Amino acid sequence: MTNVHGESFDLPTPDGTADAYFAHPDDGAPHPGILLYMDAFGLRPGLEEMARRLAGHGYAVLVPNVLYRSGRAPLVELPERINPAERPELFGQLMPLILSLTPEKAMRDAGVYLDWLAASALVADGPVGTAGYCLGGVLALRTAAAFPDRVAAVGSFHAGSLVTDAADSPHLLLDRITAELYFGHADQDHSMSTEKIKELERALDAAGTRYRSELYEGAHHGYTQADTAAYNPEATERHWRALVDLFGRTL
Repeated sequence: MTNVHGESFDLPTPDGTADAYFAHPDDGAPHPGILLYMDAFGLRPGLEEMARRLAGHGYAVLVPNVLYRSGRAPLVELPERINPAERPELFGQLMPLILSLTPEKAMRDAGVYLDWLAASALVADGPVGTAGYCLGGVLALRTAAAFPDRVAAVGSFHAGSLVTDAADSPHLLLDRITAELYFGHADQDHSMSTEKIKELERALDAAGTRYRSELYEGAHHGYTQADTAAYNPEATERHWRALVDLFGRTL
């Protein structure tokens, strides 16, 4: 693993200022860019640690607070170990903020994030990869659809709402995507049922998308997040192997 440097900074957008974190190898050289999308609990030390780990594989990793319009992270007071069963009010506080981030706003932001990566001397020229967790998996997929010439790979992990009844459901955007996709579904995730996974895979096949869709047995929604009750070390390590393999092939 490469030595890395990470720092927090403010990223201006047309709608305000997004607090963000950037991790990269500390060799001063440009490396392939990664846009890492947060889960519902937001930008915090656990996600910064994940960014540094990914940077250690030779990538320049940007993690924005996608809910910056609602305030700087953390948007709610988070316990050291996040357990929604013990703190159900957390989702009650976060869901209105998440729902306020419309696809239009999110993709306007995505263009800003991609532009920032492209302008950085520490990011190599060429397309980037995206990785997303929970709601971030949806944002990663939408970004690949909105910017097909700029995104070469998407890793989506324990993401719900990939298949909905909405006219702009992510699974209806697949024909716009040129990136290679990887989905790591949790088999204990009620937000992405077996039926929804099958529907997603049918849409992927119909669109001719390059993809791999895998079920992580015994894993719950949020299994990659070490500061939550859903954390599953074995599933998390499997996710790292898949993600590093994906980016190694495509970037």
